[in-house]
Amino acid sequence: MFKNHLKIAIRNAIRHKGNSIINILGLAIGLTCVILIALFVKDELSYDRFFKDADQIYRVNINGKMGDGEFYAGYTPPPAGKTLVDNFPEIESYTRMYRPGVDVLEYRNGSEKRVFNENEVYAVDSNFLNVLSYPLKKGDPETCLEEPNSVVITENIANKYFGDVDPMDKTLFYGSDRKPLKVTGVLQDMADLPASVKFDILVPVANFEQVVYFDWSWVWLNMATYVKLADKAAADPDVITHLEAQFPAMLRAHAAGAFERIGQPYDEFLENGNKWDLHLQALTDIHLRSGEIASAITEQNDIKNLYIFGIIALFIIVLACVNFINLATAQSAKRSKEIGIRKVLGSFRAQLIRQFLTEAFFYTIASTVLAVILVWAVLPLFNQLSGKNLPFRSIFEGGIWLFILCLAIGAALLAGLYPAFYLTSFKPANILKGQNATSDGKGGFIRNGLVVFQFTIAIIMIIATSIVYLQLRYAQQRDLGYDQENLVVLRNTEKLGDSEESFRQELQSLSEIKSATISSGMLTKGSFGDFYVPETLEPDGNIAKDITLQSYLVDDQFIPTLNLELLEGRGFDNRFNDSLSVVINEAAAKQIGWESPIGSMIRYPGGDMESYKVIGVLKDFNLESLQSHIEPFALFSNSSKSYDTGVSYITLKLKAGNTKEILKTVEHSWRNYQPNVPFEYSFLDDDLDAAYISDKRQARLFGVFTFLTIFIACMGLLGLIAFTAQQKTKEIGIRKVLGASVSEIVRLLALDFVKVVLLALLIAAPIAGYFMNRWLQDFAYRIDIPWWIFGLSGVVAMTIALLTMGVQAVKAANANPVKSLRTE
Repeated sequence: MFKNHLKIAIRNAIRHKGNSIINILGLAIGLTCVILIALFVKDELSYDRFFKDADQIYRVNINGKMGDGEFYAGYTPPPAGKTLVDNFPEIESYTRMYRPGVDVLEYRNGSEKRVFNENEVYAVDSNFLNVLSYPLKKGDPETCLEEPNSVVITENIANKYFGDVDPMDKTLFYGSDRKPLKVTGVLQDMADLPASVKFDILVPVANFEQVVYFDWSWVWLNMATYVKLADKAAADPDVITHLEAQFPAMLRAHAAGAFERIGQPYDEFLENGNKWDLHLQALTDIHLRSGEIASAITEQNDIKNLYIFGIIALFIIVLACVNFINLATAQSAKRSKEIGIRKVLGSFRAQLIRQFLTEAFFYTIASTVLAVILVWAVLPLFNQLSGKNLPFRSIFEGGIWLFILCLAIGAALLAGLYPAFYLTSFKPANILKGQNATSDGKGGFIRNGLVVFQFTIAIIMIIATSIVYLQLRYAQQRDLGYDQENLVVLRNTEKLGDSEESFRQELQSLSEIKSATISSGMLTKGSFGDFYVPETLEPDGNIAKDITLQSYLVDDQFIPTLNLELLEGRGFDNRFNDSLSVVINEAAAKQIGWESPIGSMIRYPGGDMESYKVIGVLKDFNLESLQSHIEPFALFSNSSKSYDTGVSYITLKLKAGNTKEILKTVEHSWRNYQPNVPFEYSFLDDDLDAAYISDKRQARLFGVFTFLTIFIACMGLLGLIAFTAQQKTKEIGIRKVLGASVSEIVRLLALDFVKVVLLALLIAAPIAGYFMNRWLQDFAYRIDIPWWIFGLSGVVAMTIALLTMGVQAVKAANANPVKSLRTE
């Protein structure tokens, strides 16, 4: 019986080629989108799950509050891990990471040298690869980081420096002092690894004096700490709550000395409304559930994005199935006589239902095969758009093939059940009298309802995509408070040592360079944060609350080079001794409560307890992307030596002209000063663009899926208008004979569908407005959704629908009326 049903299904598909192509292609495109989204979501959900005992590993986060400033970060003080292990038997072990920044790595082979700046260098504890089991290709995770002079590299770095030669036990020279490090391990490349932290080089933390020096500090927050729970503790669902409840007492006992050392009694710190809390976050939650938890070393996404793409996948496959339902019910007049005759000849309704479900499965199988081929063809482009590196073989791994099978069965049932029950519900007596062949009330109502659903989804996605692109454009075009054009940032300039200022002066003397400035940080590249005490009294006579300030150490050229706006006072000037001066931004003055900040003092409670005089107030500007709020910020003079980050940049303001030639001159000068460190630079506007790379990828993917949603909806509309024209063949012929114009015939065919699209717009606009308003809440600075975006989206949808309908309607209207009147 199945063989017979299949033969009939194939014959019907061949007989109605147009509808068959629409059904198969629409379903295939829908299935392709869903499979690609499934691969994307699966990859995102797999982050950090490859680690051994991943469910027992947690990152230690800190939630701090100083004055009115609060932060939540994936960093900890250096002693946190050891203290947790010593105080809580539930915690079995810990390991730490520290990112020292860009430094030089060199390999020597006789007279040959290979020297590169390496950005992905991490300092780690010796047990790092025991706690976090990154896959080692060579070496022993138990011992490879035990010796201070050891280094573990990835396959990519091994190939970069050693080519085909075995790198094990070879020597690399690291840093400005070219410290020799022996290669003791080779890791699998990180590109395809679903890990929230990726790196190229691991060096024992003992090599970094700054980390060793701050081993006492509970306020130096530059290390990521991971702890592993004991097996028994991990089995207790309440263990994290139990541990975190004990952390405040632990901090009082162990952090108080460090706070006292920087002149900030811990109890007084807490009594002033501040906080210093540690929390544990599951390793497998870091990538998707970090929210406001700041971390410069982790690759983070938002679980909400996966929900959005999941909803899009559902919409797309439902739209493809709706096409099938619409076209199947639209053909009820043609199929009704077949059904009537088969019922009269003794066919049961169940047999007819099986027939129509077989047809649905036939279309779905054909669509699934085509979808797999399309996935193979478009996967490289999808990887490029999404920033992934998903191999085609992944559709046969991890249950994806089972998902595709279930998806195909689900699509067949979704697309086939309603037409099967609808078409087989006709009574044979009424069918043979021609009643069902002419009356289309119920079927027409359902079809119009489904078209409304399709275009509602399409318009929602058009509106959403438009708002996403408007927000991105706003972020890129908004005045950030400083110049972006013709600014070049030279990296690693701390490697110039005492010659850095001479190098800067030499560059500034070039006619092609307007100005040059040295700073310890640069926009989009992070800043140094610490807390300070304003030396002022509140109205009630109490000392003002502490304030957390992000800051750079800069010279006198920094403000004019970036064209920052001074609202009050002055910037740094070599004519004055500004070693104990500070320039703050509006946000800092506002948080402290200063109406006239000039001449006010702030004290650093660490070091030598220096007090700094406010000499200027800057108009607020964005240090990072617009997703971050403007924080209290300060500029300190390089001459103050108030802190040392070990990092330096020189920023050049170029004159418009031959940029390539200018940079060649700068590179030549660099090599004269520092021949042992590769020359590296970036344009500031490129750095700013890179800050939005994740949002741009999401927007591109959203745009592609929106286009495909519209395409699938229009395919269904094309099939329906073709069927409507076929139904009205005689009517069109009679109207033409009676003098109707082509435009009148087109209006006759298209009017009902225009009403349907307008209804879809009325439904879609408030839904899209509500959800996009919620999406915009993630941006610290965002657009107000313009009213015209809804009208424009409706016009776009209507135009696409009219073009789709118009082609078929004009074709029908231009048909020879003589042939139309002969049609039975």
